[in-house]
Amino acid sequence: MALPDGFDLDEFVNRVLAEDLGTGGDVTSNATIADATRFTAEMNARQAIVVAGMEIAAAFFRALNSDLKLDCLVSDGDRIEHGTILMRISGNARAMLTAERSALNTLQHLSGIATMTRQYVDAMAGTGAILLDTRKTIPGLRILEKYASRMGGAQNHRMRLDDGVLIKDNHVAVCGGVAEAVRAAKAANTGLQIQVEVDRIDQIEPALAAGADRLLLDNMDPGRLREAVRLVAGRVPLEASGGVTLETIRFLAETGVTFISVGRITQSAPAVDIGLDYSLD
Repeated sequence: MALPDGFDLDEFVNRVLAEDLGTGGDVTSNATIADATRFTAEMNARQAIVVAGMEIAAAFFRALNSDLKLDCLVSDGDRIEHGTILMRISGNARAMLTAERSALNTLQHLSGIATMTRQYVDAMAGTGAILLDTRKTIPGLRILEKYASRMGGAQNHRMRLDDGVLIKDNHVAVCGGVAEAVRAAKAANTGLQIQVEVDRIDQIEPALAAGADRLLLDNMDPGRLREAVRLVAGRVPLEASGGVTLETIRFLAETGVTFISVGRITQSAPAVDIGLDYSLD
């Protein structure tokens, strides 16, 4: 899988390594391991996961070891079982140990997002609804976290505040109503699709009459979602959002909404367990 557009791999690797190395480098490895020592290592999954971040993890090892031999045995987006070998590496022992934590942290975090995302996708399979991520991401990591959610089977919602108009409840409150907020957005002539959040059925027709291109149905139970779907009757796409869990997503997806957005797939996904086992060459 290609890494996301706009992501500078070299800059990211250098920044993360600098954070870990500080000014003195890996003093423990330098003090205890001879410079010429070589290791062979296997990176393995210690649980069933969906992979995301292989190329990035490999880049950490390559950045510190010019004669490294590295084979990636799985690809981003692959669903793999416990015990699967992800990568084989052979090279300078000091360099491999120095790069290990940055590589594993990144791969474990991104694969954790992809793994949880796939669980949500599987839970709503066959309903026709599409899973979306949100902007609930760790600052500075959004482009990677949203990449990981794609590897798990979700589609990306807005990447930034400038790539879509999403009128939320606070915008509505300031404008005096959903119709007023939508009309103000239309008048701004941004050229972008206008989506508006509604949390009551009686807000739907005013929003559509004012020209909303899409509705976000916030914190509605399945009964109200079905009512909204019947009322809109396909005029615009509908997105359900708010407090969605693995236990509830299928009930929401079966109402006929087009999309379901879930913040927790990026905000709350636990890192997966991936290990790196070494032996001397």
